[in-house]
Amino acid sequence: MSHTPNPDHMRAPRHLSTSELQQALDELDTKIKTLNARANTTAAGAPHHYHEHIAALEVKRQQLGEQLGAADRASAADDDRSGSVWTDLKRGIDTLREDISRLF
Repeated sequence: MSHTPNPDHMRAPRHLSTSELQQALDELDTKIKTLNARANTTAAGAPHHYHEHIAALEVKRQQLGEQLGAADRASAADDDRSGSVWTDLKRGIDTLREDISRLF
């Protein structure tokens, strides 16, 4: 007997890299498309749980998407901090250059 995932019990894995999150989202998209195709080709009235499975995968997909968005925001913040460090360093070097030129 197979188990149909319940949307209320879906969890997305934590601590995935940005590329792993993107790969997981791509795989979920493929699974959802496959399940939609199967649901559409199933005879009317035939018992199937494709829609419940799709709903559960959509919840997981949303959770992964939120993680990917958070990872992208964190990466942008890291880039900003890294950029400001370089900006501060350049400003310090320029100031030092000006101070040295004033001495001579």
